[in-house]
Amino acid sequence: MRLIQITDCHLGPLQSESLLGLNTDQSLEDVLQLIRENEPDFDLLLCTGDIASAGHLECYKRFSDIVRRYFSQPVGWLPGNHDSSDIMASSSLQSLAEARLMQQGNWLIVLLDSSVPGQVYGQLAASELDFLDNMLSRHPDKHVIVSLHHQLVPVGSAWIDQYIVRNADAFFAVLDAHPHVKLVTWGHVHQEFTSRHKQIALYATPSTCVQFKPHCENFAVDTLMPGYRWFELNEDGSFATGVERVTGKQYVIDYKSAGY
Repeated sequence: MRLIQITDCHLGPLQSESLLGLNTDQSLEDVLQLIRENEPDFDLLLCTGDIASAGHLECYKRFSDIVRRYFSQPVGWLPGNHDSSDIMASSSLQSLAEARLMQQGNWLIVLLDSSVPGQVYGQLAASELDFLDNMLSRHPDKHVIVSLHHQLVPVGSAWIDQYIVRNADAFFAVLDAHPHVKLVTWGHVHQEFTSRHKQIALYATPSTCVQFKPHCENFAVDTLMPGYRWFELNEDGSFATGVERVTGKQYVIDYKSAGY
C-alpha cells in the first residue's frame, strides 16, 4: 500500500491569499502536481492538519476541489491548531474526507484530533485517547499508523516545541499496550523529522507551503521547498518512507519574518 501525506496547507478564504508572501493555493497545487508525476499508483492521501489559515468553510471546500482535480483516491484529514474541527466535522463537509479511520489491506490509519480551541499547543482529550485505545483493541490483526497534527516529542526548536502535545505520555502509554502500532506521523512543525519511541517510528512531514528552519531557538523560515512524504507499507508490517520536494520553482517568501 502506498500512502501519501501532505500537511499544513494554510489555505486562506480567497485564492489570492498568501502566507509570508507565498500563495498557498499555488504551492499546494505544485505539491499535488509533483505527487501526480511521482506517484502514479498511490492508494490513500492523508492531510495532517492546518488545511486552513483560520478555519473558514470556504478553505475546506476549496481544498477538496483542488485535490479532486488531481486525484480520485480516498482522502483523509484531521484538524490542526489553525483549523476549525467543528466546521471540518459539519454535515456539509462529511463527504469530502475520512475523519477518523482509513483502511487499506491489512493496514489501519487512526486519525486523531490534537487541536485545542483557541490555543496553539496540542492536547489529546480523554475521548481521543479512549477512541485510540478502542480502535487498537478492536483491530489487533492490523498494522497501525496513528496520525495527528502536533508533534509528540521535541523536534529541537524551542519556539515550536512549546506547542507540543502536552499529554504525550498518556498517548504513548496507550501505544505501549498495543505492539501492532508501527508508526506515528504528524505535521505542525513544517519540516522533515524522524525519531523513535521504543519500537515505534515517529515522523514529521514538510508543509505544502513555507518551511520552518530546524534547530532554532526563535522562529525562522527555511529556504527548503514545499513537499510531501510517502510511505510504502508492506503486508508483513515493514515499511519504507521518504520526502519529496518541489523543484524548478521560485517563490516570493519573507525569509526575515519573525512569525505569522
